[in-house]
Amino acid sequence: MTRNGGILLHPTSLPGPYGIGDLGPGAHRWIEFLDRAGCGMWQVLPLGPTGYGDSPYQTFSAVAGNPYLISPEGMVGDGLLDAVDPPDFPENRVDYGAVIPWKRELLAEAFERMLGWPPDHPIRSEFAAFRRANRDWLPGYTTFIALKETHDLVSWAEWPAEYRDREPEAIRTAEHELADRRDRVAFEQFVFFRQWERVRVDAHQRGIQIIGDIPIFVAHDSADVWANRHLFSIDGEGQPSVVAGVPPDYFSETGQLWGNPLYRWSAHRRDGYQWWIKRVRATLDLVDIVRLDHFRGFYDYWEIPGDAETAIEGRWRRGPGGGLLGALRRELGDLPLIAEDLGGDMGPGVARLRERFGLPGMKVTQFAFGSGPDHEFLPHNYDSANWVAYTGTHDNDTVQAWLNGAADYEREYALRYAAATPEDFHWALLRLTWSSIARIAVAPLQDFLGLGEEGRMNVPSVLGGNWQWRAPAALVDDALADQIRSLNETYGRLPA
Repeated sequence: MTRNGGILLHPTSLPGPYGIGDLGPGAHRWIEFLDRAGCGMWQVLPLGPTGYGDSPYQTFSAVAGNPYLISPEGMVGDGLLDAVDPPDFPENRVDYGAVIPWKRELLAEAFERMLGWPPDHPIRSEFAAFRRANRDWLPGYTTFIALKETHDLVSWAEWPAEYRDREPEAIRTAEHELADRRDRVAFEQFVFFRQWERVRVDAHQRGIQIIGDIPIFVAHDSADVWANRHLFSIDGEGQPSVVAGVPPDYFSETGQLWGNPLYRWSAHRRDGYQWWIKRVRATLDLVDIVRLDHFRGFYDYWEIPGDAETAIEGRWRRGPGGGLLGALRRELGDLPLIAEDLGGDMGPGVARLRERFGLPGMKVTQFAFGSGPDHEFLPHNYDSANWVAYTGTHDNDTVQAWLNGAADYEREYALRYAAATPEDFHWALLRLTWSSIARIAVAPLQDFLGLGEEGRMNVPSVLGGNWQWRAPAALVDDALADQIRSLNETYGRLPA
């Protein structure tokens, strides 16, 4: 991780006419933009298949890709579809309720066309090779999704007991009876990975690395938990006995009740953390650097009763610590990981764990102005270059919106520290972040655009209305790229 600058933009937020950002021409134009802007890094959120709530942090699989990111134009180019005329989707937000059924129809049509081709057609041959290469996870995932579809998409814990509990005879019968559905699901994964690989190759050819994201916890309603109940705190009815979250903090007075089932770390330890090793390896097949979300949870985590209504009721429990990270290092080598070590009073243990493995942590400049000149997130207080500095993250408001809503003392100090006016504060904060000694500097695209609250991606603990923001195509232009390139050049962050 050399000195570099990057932009955080999830693919769903890319401009384009198909209702949601995708992995087609819009993604390649974005990579061209990053190249012109002198950015050597592109940060994305988790790329898995989203479910209820559309959150990339609650997916049906920790390994599979999101089929809604598949590009219609890419399928047209491969001969899987004829020209596609999209409905009149909103330009600046994702209407998931309209996009998802439309995209699923396109994928079904493409699948049917492929089935009509001879077995030796190049794409059918590639599809067969993809299935062979991914046989350790793909069959189980396709069975899981096929069963969800036949049970009205309800959680696996609500399926008939023989499917919920994965009784061998019932699963063998389902695999046979649902073979057509499973083939279609496998095809969707094939197309996703095929298109993503094109995007990644394009990025690498321009010297751009992709920063991905591994949420520490996985969704209860996922193929991972269904197939590996012994690794999670799941009761005999398939429900979580204890769940994940965080106590009251900056984001919420009642904490954040995530609801993810917690790990049975003793079971992971007994088999050498193989599930985690496979998960990290699969993610690094997609991206170059991995942000470990909620890194604190590897040291200690907030355990909440499964029937709790808020995150207030809970207790701290010790995480796997160096046992897991050591196993990852032994199996996979020195890994390009970023520790998301934000939030609350974590004590010295989290920092010691991060430093023991040499992982860069995170500094968020937007959070730096609440307690005067000694705050650890102020750039003049960075103690080394082994940090990734952000203006803000996907979970908080844009810097301009933050300034508009800040307490008077924070606002006054921020403007004085940044030597800024309210109107140009976003650029001043970008300059502060980029000029820091932190090895990597990243900002959401919304902060480069100077957007207010209309640019917010996610409000933690609020269900609905999140993950919808899309970049206005007219604002992502050469003039903006040149401004960003000047920032990277001025502060020594151009790629080598």
